[in-house]
Amino acid sequence: MIRWIWAFLDRPAQRFDDCAKFWATVTGTELSARRGEHDEFLTLLPDPALFAAAGVKMQAVTGLGGVHLDLDVDHIPTAVRSALDLGAELVANHPDYAVLRSPGGQTFCLTPSRRGRGTPAPATTAPDGTLSRLDQVCLDIGPADHAAETEFWKSLTGWTFRQGSRPEFADLRAEEPLPIHLLLQRLDDDRPTSAHIDLSSSDIEATAHWHETLGATVVDRYERWIVMNDPAGAVYCVTARDPRGG
Repeated sequence: MIRWIWAFLDRPAQRFDDCAKFWATVTGTELSARRGEHDEFLTLLPDPALFAAAGVKMQAVTGLGGVHLDLDVDHIPTAVRSALDLGAELVANHPDYAVLRSPGGQTFCLTPSRRGRGTPAPATTAPDGTLSRLDQVCLDIGPADHAAETEFWKSLTGWTFRQGSRPEFADLRAEEPLPIHLLLQRLDDDRPTSAHIDLSSSDIEATAHWHETLGATVVDRYERWIVMNDPAGAVYCVTARDPRGG
């Protein structure tokens, strides 16, 4: 059902320009022209020489922002019906897209598939040669919602589900190449489901240091990931995974 998936970075309007420049730099992309009624949208465009398709968009919003998903589908009414049958809530039904919430409260959009599948962009090379790639959206799920939320995303995507090496993590990945896959994280405390983005990195300390020089800050360090804030204060993680897609 899902032809393409977009990570949508919603960032506060007052910090949007700084954030857009930051994310363009760390993903090795160029900023598209702004669009929308209030010039609130843009896309991070890979180098045309790579023949790769974009997978990240940004939106200037009021409030703190966050992350949501756009799922490109063949027929929006059918996809909406499927999502509702699985427990989603319809937030807004527009002529050419629909906004929904998962059973645990994560916003996502069903959007029209206007092209065939593309090739996801490769890893970005930092000035020191370290490789990284924005390739994952992590859904942060409270324990009370975890079982239902997990079944919802498994059924909605139809992707392969794999339990992680740690019991609080599980992976949802499409069989075909897509720019973003999903990580499901069970939190220790109950709260509405939210999302953050993860970058895979060949050297998490080097990537974190590079990001700090560009305006990000380190929040916490763990053995296999580093929690960071981007220039707008939004949480993301740099994780020890193969950025080449292995």
